[in-house]
Amino acid sequence: MEEKIVIILGSKSDVDQIKLGLDILKEFKISYKLEIISAHRNPEKLRKLCLGIEKEGVEVVIACAGLAAALPGFVASYVNIPVIGVALKGGILDGLDALLSIVSTPKGLGLATTGVGKSGFINAIIFSLQIISLKNKKYAVKLKKVKDKFKG
Repeated sequence: MEEKIVIILGSKSDVDQIKLGLDILKEFKISYKLEIISAHRNPEKLRKLCLGIEKEGVEVVIACAGLAAALPGFVASYVNIPVIGVALKGGILDGLDALLSIVSTPKGLGLATTGVGKSGFINAIIFSLQIISLKNKKYAVKLKKVKDKFKG
């Protein structure tokens, strides 16, 4: 598998919130794999995905979730690679509940978060590229180009 980044969403309706970030990945020709699997509605399918992720050579997972935001912690409990949780906007607290859920994940999982919504997702992409570029210098060039896009 060429994709070093796997992005997991809990619902198809979440795609709109990450579209700008996906466009950036495409613009800079950064390969990724997008999976839509709910931790609540299909935990067995998500578990199977997690168990195979490292064997495929994936180096970073970005798990995006709103409301109760169980998805990032669920994924982090199964893998031994970096997992970045992104809280999605929505619900009564407009994403703050999801952010608090992600940052309240129990100790021992090694889960990070980069914020809420579109900005949180773009920062997760940048953080992923920083991680991957430690081993692969071709990603360092792409990382610089992505970061330069936001200088202003």
